[in-house]
Amino acid sequence: MADDRAADEWHANDEWRADGPATGDAPPPSRFPKTVTLTATTATGGVALAALIGFGLFVIGCSTNATGTRDEGAASVATAEPVSPPTSEPSALPAQDIDPVALLRRDPKVSGQVKADLKPCARDAYPVDTSYGNLTGGTAPDVVINVMTCDDAVGLGTYVYRESDRRYENVFVAEEPAVYATIDRGELVVTRQVYAKGDPVSYPSGEDVVTYAWADTRFAERYRVRNNYSGAVGNGPVDAPAPSTTSDNDD
Repeated sequence: MADDRAADEWHANDEWRADGPATGDAPPPSRFPKTVTLTATTATGGVALAALIGFGLFVIGCSTNATGTRDEGAASVATAEPVSPPTSEPSALPAQDIDPVALLRRDPKVSGQVKADLKPCARDAYPVDTSYGNLTGGTAPDVVINVMTCDDAVGLGTYVYRESDRRYENVFVAEEPAVYATIDRGELVVTRQVYAKGDPVSYPSGEDVVTYAWADTRFAERYRVRNNYSGAVGNGPVDAPAPSTTSDNDD
């Protein structure tokens, strides 16, 4: 207790500095020097402990590399193999459009009547529709040709040509009134108008829709649909009651 009081009096009088006692003797022993010594010792021990832990981690890391469990050598570089472009189906367009009129005229499978009717409607405009598409699985697009009349566009004949040895071969013929063919998702769809006795050309009684698929060397029928049309349509004006009118003076 005496030492504590002596230390307090020394701090209050400020009679001692860092460079030594200014006046009088050295300060009496107290808790302050002991506390400083203890704190310094604790800090020194903490630094030593941290250094020891760091050294241990360094040793562990070196041991890991030495054992080879993490050392896998130089990273291998994967080389991308060239990818071949996907094969595609024949284009719907040929290298150059064919002359359908010339093709029909030199085809022996086209009847003489169709060839006689194959005349331009106006100048060089022939009543011929031409479609290109993949029907037979060949290396070149197939050609579908429809021949019609000039006046009412009624189909006279439809033909399918397949390229073989750089020449077009006729693989399908349908010559009858009101026939027309189209390409639908790789299949040939032929529509034939059905006329009953007395039917005008513009209003048939129905139609047959036949779907063909290529089988080896020819077209084979797959589906057939019959559509019957209403007889009340196109038979002249229909008598209907006149619309009623109301006067503004009516109650």
